Amino acid sequence: MQLVTRKRSEIEQQLAGIEKLTRDLDDAIVLLELGAAEDDQAVIAEAEGQVPSLETRVRSAELARMLAGPVDHANAIVSIHPGTGGTDAKDWAQMLLRMYLRWCERRGYKTEMLDFQEGDEAGIDGASFSVQGDHAFGYLRSENGVHRLVRISPFDGNARRQTAFAAVEVTPDIEDEIDIQVKDDEVEITTMRAGGKGGQNVNKVETAVRLKHLPSGIVIVCRAERSQHQNRRLAMKMLKAKLYEQETLKREEQAAAQAASKTQIAWGNQIRSYVLQPYRLVKDLRTGHQNGNVDAVLDGDITPFIEEYLLAAAGGNLKKGGVAEEADA
Repeated sequence: MQLVTRKRSEIEQQLAGIEKLTRDLDDAIVLLELGAAEDDQAVIAEAEGQVPSLETRVRSAELARMLAGPVDHANAIVSIHPGTGGTDAKDWAQMLLRMYLRWCERRGYKTEMLDFQEGDEAGIDGASFSVQGDHAFGYLRSENGVHRLVRISPFDGNARRQTAFAAVEVTPDIEDEIDIQVKDDEVEITTMRAGGKGGQNVNKVETAVRLKHLPSGIVIVCRAERSQHQNRRLAMKMLKAKLYEQETLKREEQAAAQAASKTQIAWGNQIRSYVLQPYRLVKDLRTGHQNGNVDAVLDGDITPFIEEYLLAAAGGNLKKGGVAEEADA
């Protein structure tokens, strides 16, 4: 029930926001047409002054539409693991940890460290933290994958350029309890005589219950009890148990599919490259979005990368990262 209430509240807020945006767009158009008709430059300038704000709001509304996945609303759990690159990879993993914590801080998200394993020489062997905030998983799911760093290694006595890799894994932080709700219009119930031994009502009164769950096709027949009411209650209990088992299996399959999709934390599997030497550039290999201000990105300025990913994913325009896309990175 809480989930239904929350979903309804979100939809109502989105509708209200879209209606207000539509009114403001119409008002700006009317104002511009009025200024043009009367050749009033002040009015025209006022209408044009509203454009940047309206463009920002339209983009925000478009992004909100992208965050409509079944668990996009959820909090997130972020795990970071170093890959190939030795000590540089462990240091890189810690740099990514700081980058994401800074991003969360800027957005007003609450974070809690769940696991932290310090590296032997530098950096970390791994870390996990939870993120609580509006659509935290919806935004951070864009960061799933291998991240590549190219720089002059501070751990190399000869100051050679080194490449290091680290993997970021983002999962939704959802309640473990599976809430099974069966609507009346989803169930087809028929009654029949029980048959067999069991008392004077048997074969005379329709005490047995046959219950069919229309969405799943599950059929439950219960004739163990002496009354139709008891059999109906028991059949519904058995149906919910079957649906619970079905949902549990579905989640296990999803988890297995996610585990199977994990790639080696090494060259050829990266989704984003952070190059500090011989030039400075951060480039997302799935969207082509890039930023030459590497320091700002490593300080948590990753929202443009996240938004570009969401827009590209919604439009089916994502590229596959890896070696083929690294020619200019």
